[in-house]
Amino acid sequence: MSQWIGTANQGYSPYAIEELRRLLPEVKVSQLVAGEIFRFDTVLTEEETVATIQNNRPTFLRHMQPIDESIPLRGDADDLQALSEYIRGAGSVLSDKHVSIHVRKAKSTSFSYSTADTKGALDAVLGNLNAELVFQQPDFIIAIFAGESTLDVGIGKPSDMLSDWPGGAVRFQREEGQISRAKFKLLEAEREFGLNYASYRRALDVGAAPGGWTSLLLERGLQVTAIDPGDMHPSLQGHPSLTYLKKNASDVKFERGKFDLLVCDMSWSPMQMCRLVLDLEPALAPHATAVVTVKLMHKKPLQTIREVKERLSTSFIIEQSRQLFHNREEITLHLIKK
Repeated sequence: MSQWIGTANQGYSPYAIEELRRLLPEVKVSQLVAGEIFRFDTVLTEEETVATIQNNRPTFLRHMQPIDESIPLRGDADDLQALSEYIRGAGSVLSDKHVSIHVRKAKSTSFSYSTADTKGALDAVLGNLNAELVFQQPDFIIAIFAGESTLDVGIGKPSDMLSDWPGGAVRFQREEGQISRAKFKLLEAEREFGLNYASYRRALDVGAAPGGWTSLLLERGLQVTAIDPGDMHPSLQGHPSLTYLKKNASDVKFERGKFDLLVCDMSWSPMQMCRLVLDLEPALAPHATAVVTVKLMHKKPLQTIREVKERLSTSFIIEQSRQLFHNREEITLHLIKK
């Protein structure tokens, strides 16, 4: 048996829970933060749970933290002392490793210490273990969730937690002159799906305006064809690697096999998006990559996702389906042309 804390985007934890119920035997669930963070207990071991989820990755589960220890909260200095003692006792796992510390809190927790104070105390413990506190690319993560009455602590590898960011909340720094925050979605997709946009040559950006995704692909050195009846950002005008077609995507035709990457982030309905991407499929080279968002406009997102996958699978292999941290009322698909 193992215990976990799961995290989904705000409002989407019921769908993450439904996916887990279908995936894990005899799973028991309780909410910790409404609509977002929940505890789930399963009869499987930690290793079995990780393997099951990694082999059948859910769309809505953004992050998972094992609960290796639940420390009762007293609301005083004993809480931090008990946490330090637990980490000290786990020294054989953390010794000589690069370690990150993730601290999250419920609003009603009685744990009174700040994230900085908690990390400071544990950094001293890690120093005695010859472990190094790092912020990126850790070997292990100490994940701490301060609930109403307990500190739930888990130690694991980033891949086992599905993310090396606290709760899977991937953060990118906004750049001066950045066209839109939509750029973060494409950056997160690259990271989540193990892509390297610079390895592609010619991209087709469907529904491109105002140009957040286009700007990122241009930065990576691609030749980009952007389609949208709306206006692109003035900063993109005259870019030598950009072809801008101020049209509806349904009104354009391209030579076969021209593009090796298609990206699409449109506010259309899911079925309209499917029809458009399938119509443009001949313009993609064999085994081309597609990154598309699916808007969840209705109250049955699991059904919507199933129908979208069925339609797109006629021409594409569905590699991955995720609700990324930077997605809102949508998910992102990673596709490969058959």
